[in-house]
Amino acid sequence: MRKLLCAVLAAGCVAASPAKEQRRLYVASPGIRNYVEWGGKGVLVYDIDRGHSFVKRIPSPFDDLGGKVENVKGMCASAATRRLYITTLSRLACIDLVTEKPVWVVALEGGCDRLSITPDGKVLYVPSLEGPHWNVVDAATGAVIRKLEIGSGAHNTLCLPSGKRVFMADLRSPTLVGADPATHEIVHRVGPFRAPIRPFTVNSAGTLAFVNLNGLLGFEVGDILAGKMLHRVEVPGYRPGPVKRHGCPSHGVGLTPDEKELWVVDGSNQRLHVFDATAMPPAYLASIELLVDQPGWVTFSLDGAYAYPSTGEVIDTKTRKIVAHLRDEEGRQVQSEKLLEIDFAGGVPVRAGDQFGVGRLSAPATRRP
Repeated sequence: MRKLLCAVLAAGCVAASPAKEQRRLYVASPGIRNYVEWGGKGVLVYDIDRGHSFVKRIPSPFDDLGGKVENVKGMCASAATRRLYITTLSRLACIDLVTEKPVWVVALEGGCDRLSITPDGKVLYVPSLEGPHWNVVDAATGAVIRKLEIGSGAHNTLCLPSGKRVFMADLRSPTLVGADPATHEIVHRVGPFRAPIRPFTVNSAGTLAFVNLNGLLGFEVGDILAGKMLHRVEVPGYRPGPVKRHGCPSHGVGLTPDEKELWVVDGSNQRLHVFDATAMPPAYLASIELLVDQPGWVTFSLDGAYAYPSTGEVIDTKTRKIVAHLRDEEGRQVQSEKLLEIDFAGGVPVRAGDQFGVGRLSAPATRRP
């Protein structure tokens, strides 16, 4: 009887203990153009705490179009609603993160590009495919709430983790646009920068933007509240050269979550460059040579311990050393520009990262440009 009582008490203690969290990296493929040789088709999932080992593949929610595979253009997720969203050139899909089954797939007018979601998981901002507008979409149903006509090359989209702003970059415009997600009205126009904007990132306070530009190996800094460009920073000691994709030498820029460092992609020289983001303008610190391919994107784990360039290499941000390579279930190298962290407890998502390396300080930044 005593042994039985102990067993019951032990079982109760186990049941009452909080579920251990599992940190997962979600990687959409094909995440570089439609190149299926770097990950096949679907969403590949990796265990961050076990050396980024391969866990599983979630089937793609998109059917092949006569044997043709569409490029994945963007990915975002909400732990609050347990949903994962993926865009291709023409369609937007919603996947249940618990059942891993598609909830719906819709085709949006003008196609789709790199989307973003409000932190409450209720609203998606989906750019048309280098078109004149963004579709504001009900994340529960896929229905379009309204259209924002902004320019002629809708492309990259970033919602702040605070939910206070969403930023939109037109790849044919030198001006970064910010909107209020509560009203879907434009409240910021930042720039003009010296060339059309490519990838960009923003600090958590929504006061500073760091933007890549056509023709620039480096980045420019914008004061969002004042609406003007502040600084132009070129990577020292390196020169731009030919690139395989995107047509610009730096196509990827990200803040570490603590906003202490800014990492900048260099496709020409197959490197990542690290800058001190606590200085203004950010000061050059180091360069990291990549082994696999020319990078075209960079983001980070939620705790900032790892950097994820699009080449599939995993970099320890403290040592700046490559510590792992993403591989699929057949051992093939994986590359993607669309990846983010999602953490689970008891099989349920509890937090979600972002495909952008966006600032994540819990308190608003106090320093000024």
